[in-house]
Amino acid sequence: MKMSTVKTENAVAEAVAAAQGPLVVRAGGTRAVGRPVAGETLDVSGLSGVTLYEPGALTIVAQAGTPLTEIEATLAAENQRLAFEPYDLTGLLGTTGATTIGGILATNASGPRRIQAGAARDFALGVRFVDGAGNIVKNGGRVMKNVTGYDLVKLMCGSWGTLGVLTEVSLKVLPSVEAVTTLVIPGRTPAQAVAAMSAALGSPYEVSGAAWIDGAVWLRLEGFARSVDYRATALQDLLRAHGEVTRDEQADWTRVRDAGPLHRSEAVWRVSVKPGDGPALIATLPEGCDTMMDWGGGLIWVGQSGGDAAATHGTVQGTVAAMGGHATLIKGPDTLRAAVPVFQPESPGVAALSTALRARFDPRGILNPGLMAA
Repeated sequence: MKMSTVKTENAVAEAVAAAQGPLVVRAGGTRAVGRPVAGETLDVSGLSGVTLYEPGALTIVAQAGTPLTEIEATLAAENQRLAFEPYDLTGLLGTTGATTIGGILATNASGPRRIQAGAARDFALGVRFVDGAGNIVKNGGRVMKNVTGYDLVKLMCGSWGTLGVLTEVSLKVLPSVEAVTTLVIPGRTPAQAVAAMSAALGSPYEVSGAAWIDGAVWLRLEGFARSVDYRATALQDLLRAHGEVTRDEQADWTRVRDAGPLHRSEAVWRVSVKPGDGPALIATLPEGCDTMMDWGGGLIWVGQSGGDAAATHGTVQGTVAAMGGHATLIKGPDTLRAAVPVFQPESPGVAALSTALRARFDPRGILNPGLMAA
């Protein structure tokens, strides 16, 4: 497969404008999700570096190929962080390379803190990108504001590189916290876990993570040390009816964020439903599937090894459709990803809108074509 490596925004625009066929947009190469795409690889990892950082304004601007580790190190030096806690798929997918800030926004990668702080798209202030005709487009800015017409910042988040090639992003950041603790309730069924997590999230104690992992409920509290201690004690008392509640100061939330228990699974789905529907969905899965929940039960990770993954895929997406949610095949062999709709099929109205948007931003249909096809 031919590869073009670019290091400037103008070079991206020239490469896209000159393309004679499909382009596979790539930066860190860590997110091999979606239907396999054949074409010339456009490597934008050379667009790297923080171009502006204003700690007092809680704003950072970086080129899209900047590694997440560089962003995090820059922020940590000023005791700040990315509040949306982007997940890392390298362990799950067995990929190598560096997760980039452009890839994070293109996939709207958001971790456990989403239930409290919001998703990646909620922290995106502005973007620069190259559309499918080779035009350089800028939208948004360096401060949060309301917009009319196309909100291209939000539109690019979760588009998986099918509407444009991100070249620069502007993000809102938040201060880091002084203390973190996790309350653990072991031995809970999915229904019991959702009940406990709902009680915690409905309390005034500012839970920043609510997950069910390895059969146990995890509830995270963050903030100033005295506040965390007070809230943890109060929440323990509130939750005693849901089982034995203990504190764990060392709980590894990257296992929740990155679906750690499912790394050995041959096929993995990421499912979003109403929290109350999670246990019913889990009950429909074939025997042998492994599951965990995040976002208070609103996000379910499903893993399967052996068995008929295509049949499981149909069951998951069919059940989720009836619940008004969506399911994405995150991991699976190329043969499976080529044979099934990796992303949840859209309703006719939404599908028509998506087609119109792609025709507007990528009239030649050359940017990751077919990656999100039903």
